[in-house]
Amino acid sequence: MKVKQTPIAAAVSIALLSTAMAVHAQDQAPQATAAPAAAADTPQQLDTVVVTGVRASQQKALAVKRNSEDHIDVISAEDIGKMPDKNVADSLSRIAGVTILNSPTGGSGGFDERDRVALHGTNPSLTQTLVDGHPIANGDWFVLDQTGAGVGRSVSYSLLPSEMVGEVDVRKDSEASLAEGGTAGSVNIITRKPLDFTQSMTFQANVGAVYADLPAKTDPQLSALFNFHNDAKTFGVLLQAFSEKRDLRRDGIETLGFINTMATADATSLKAPGLAGVYLPDLIGAAYFTQKRERTGGVARVEFKPNSDFDINLSGFSSKMNADNYNRNFMIINRPGFTAYSSATLGSYTTAVDNQGENTLTSMNLSWATPSAAGVYDMISRKASASSNFLALDSSLKVNDALKFKFNGGVSKGLGKTNAQDVYEANIYATSASFQLNGPGSAPSFSLGGINPSAGITHDPVTPAAGLGFGWIFGVENLAVYDKDTWAQVDGEYTLDSGLVRSISFGVRSSGHDRHTGPTVNQRPGCDTGAAYEAQMFTWAGTYYCSATDTNAASSPSPYALVNAPAFTQFYPSNFGAGLGGSVPANIAYPTPAALAAFDANYTNRDPNSAALVHSPIQGGEYGVKETITAAYAEANLEGSGWTGKLGLRAVHTQQSSHAWTYTQTSATPDVISAWGSEYLTTSDRSYNNMLPSASMKIDITKDVVAHLGLSRTLTRADYTALSAVANLTPPKSQADPTVGSGSAGNPNLKPIISTNFDSDIAWYFAPRAYVSMGAFHMQMGSYITDGTFSETLPTLLPLTSASGSPQSIVNRQYLLTGPVNKKASVTGLEFAIETPVYKNFGVNANYTYSDGHDETGHVLQGSVQDSFNLGGYFENDSFSARVNYGYTSDNYIGTDRGTPYYQKGVGVLSASLGYKYNDHFSLSLDGQNLNDPILRYYASDVQPRAVYNNGRQYYLTAHIKY
Repeated sequence: MKVKQTPIAAAVSIALLSTAMAVHAQDQAPQATAAPAAAADTPQQLDTVVVTGVRASQQKALAVKRNSEDHIDVISAEDIGKMPDKNVADSLSRIAGVTILNSPTGGSGGFDERDRVALHGTNPSLTQTLVDGHPIANGDWFVLDQTGAGVGRSVSYSLLPSEMVGEVDVRKDSEASLAEGGTAGSVNIITRKPLDFTQSMTFQANVGAVYADLPAKTDPQLSALFNFHNDAKTFGVLLQAFSEKRDLRRDGIETLGFINTMATADATSLKAPGLAGVYLPDLIGAAYFTQKRERTGGVARVEFKPNSDFDINLSGFSSKMNADNYNRNFMIINRPGFTAYSSATLGSYTTAVDNQGENTLTSMNLSWATPSAAGVYDMISRKASASSNFLALDSSLKVNDALKFKFNGGVSKGLGKTNAQDVYEANIYATSASFQLNGPGSAPSFSLGGINPSAGITHDPVTPAAGLGFGWIFGVENLAVYDKDTWAQVDGEYTLDSGLVRSISFGVRSSGHDRHTGPTVNQRPGCDTGAAYEAQMFTWAGTYYCSATDTNAASSPSPYALVNAPAFTQFYPSNFGAGLGGSVPANIAYPTPAALAAFDANYTNRDPNSAALVHSPIQGGEYGVKETITAAYAEANLEGSGWTGKLGLRAVHTQQSSHAWTYTQTSATPDVISAWGSEYLTTSDRSYNNMLPSASMKIDITKDVVAHLGLSRTLTRADYTALSAVANLTPPKSQADPTVGSGSAGNPNLKPIISTNFDSDIAWYFAPRAYVSMGAFHMQMGSYITDGTFSETLPTLLPLTSASGSPQSIVNRQYLLTGPVNKKASVTGLEFAIETPVYKNFGVNANYTYSDGHDETGHVLQGSVQDSFNLGGYFENDSFSARVNYGYTSDNYIGTDRGTPYYQKGVGVLSASLGYKYNDHFSLSLDGQNLNDPILRYYASDVQPRAVYNNGRQYYLTAHIKY
């Protein structure tokens, strides 16, 4: 196996190895007289926390890290309880080499809760998340994250509350015994076991509330734990439950892409021919988002251990988050074919060339003699939820002193749902329109003249005037994305205790994964029939498009009639957008969610039982991916004087099937007939084999200095949406047209990401609760997945010629498609960490990670974060405790959104916790998150901003009861 290292990785590796070997040589004689591998022979596991205090938890976590044969970091339940950690990602954010995203993809923007976890400054899809060593299926609540690009392999931590944790192990290397899937590493969330509790009966409860300062609302936060085991510790039962509600408000100024350029005809009309070909900010809007999150669920576990040789556990977990939300976005539009450039008078304007060489219109002032199309106002109320659950059985059996086995099997299901989208899109007619881009660090400014944003709907097709009028209803209904994992594995270990080989580990694993969407409905507006959600299509006759004789009366069936408009009775907050920069219209009115729902019930068709069903798989982005995986491994556990190691090989076979929909197919019978035409189901099948060798070594240089070295080949499969064959095609005009077709599509032929990884770390444990460490890592990926273009031949229904009435037939045509492709890439980086008491009851911790990730073209990798650090401190005595932490991540390339790159600017987050312990049974805590009121900024280039968001601060007051 060859590893092509960058100079920085090679230099650090040599330095680490040289230091390790030099010190090891000096200490070899003393080490030889010690009992070297007693601890290594039986790696320690962290018991359930039975003592309180930050210092005790740190000491236990460092003991596990120190004694482990693998390169890991550990977080204990007690440590989580001393910080404002409301999901597991909050806890992980303080570990060196861990970066956090506030959303899964670019489509949803950034929120206040940490959602995705990544290691080594890479894409979250390269980090594997496990619970008790097994996979967990995932669900996302936001509609664009349910079917958007780059969604699937990563796990939403918003469904994983911190209460479920007994311990979290972060693994930064790999070995043959680990299930493939974590190119950058893995996170294993270990839940509590009933027999680990000291007392035979334990009851714990947390009763509290959260106050969010931006929405200015308070909500309850409740959790409880009950554990019982018999005195002999042969049988135990654990039950946990949580119910947590929270109001969220997000103020945002968004720029939804730069995909259009100024047409030559429009530039000529504006008497500014130099604007032809200049990129336009498509939509700039004031986005006011509110949401009520309700997370409920629990953990149940039964453990039976009749003797020291046999143990069996049955565990179950369920978490569901209701996440209904309402987004309003009041926008100026700069779009050829919509904005009335031909009748406009152009005032001042500016352009700027960005660091990619693209010329962008950065400001413009337009005016019209009569009110003209200048903007749109989208109001979207969604019924959304996400859930995840599992049922797992694991057991261990010691056959004799030499042979032991472990078994793990189960099923996990995830679900992301958008049951309904109540939508009202208004067109904005104005007498003037202007905007000003202020760079990626500040929100843009815009204004629309001659309108009153607080007036609601003011005109219809008969009475055009400056203001708002009904435009359209859009959106996918009944969207459900199902995720399912099944697995069964057997692991064995045979102890030799002879010479170099201490034992042989071996095992087999069979697993399956199914990710697919259910049937969707693509809603559109229509004429009221009196039956809910069964509006008829427009006739386009008359002024209101429902009949030639329709008038603006209460009896009108048309959504365009002014009399039928919903009442706009609520308004943006007076402090909307404070701190974001820029200036936007104020006091914007909107209807309540109930009024919006009532309007859509009359004027949309979304009833899946209706005879006029608009079931539209292509428009709904329906897809499915199935995988069946079998694997086997063997690993030698090695041991010498002052060192241990592992040498193994894992063999993996993957069967994969991907399906999607197309308009054209050789089959004479379509699978679905929608309003957009006949739609056909297509399937792509394949299989592949991979061999994954690995080697690692732990060196006890002295009793306090430990080094880890690892070399492995890893595998991570492509995200499910990337593997889907969903395509959006622009075909040639006819069979006689020689043009190559274009479009965007998934790529079911993607290779998995195969990476050769090198990982090294040296740590000095210079006190019971103190250590300092330095590490280096390098990942050489021969088949990284990123955006690109690829050619494909597809069956296409085309007329013989472009002449009207020309006969049509299906022919195979070439397409050049944009979508995910495989490229070579590499990631190289360094990690530094320190944790130590400083004076009596005080202590500090700090870490820093540098990561440099680029593909073969030099483009930064998705998810790549170059610099990240954490700085924290604590104080604790018998009654009081306090912790504070500041974490910072530099700019992050999230991916492509709406046809343009999507980066997040560097941001820091401050959190803190205060605790008071009254006695062993009662304590109080006051926790704060996002205390520095961080502003999340996103951009496409140094000239093109994409979004600026503020989510405010959150404060948690909790009473802790324990018996």
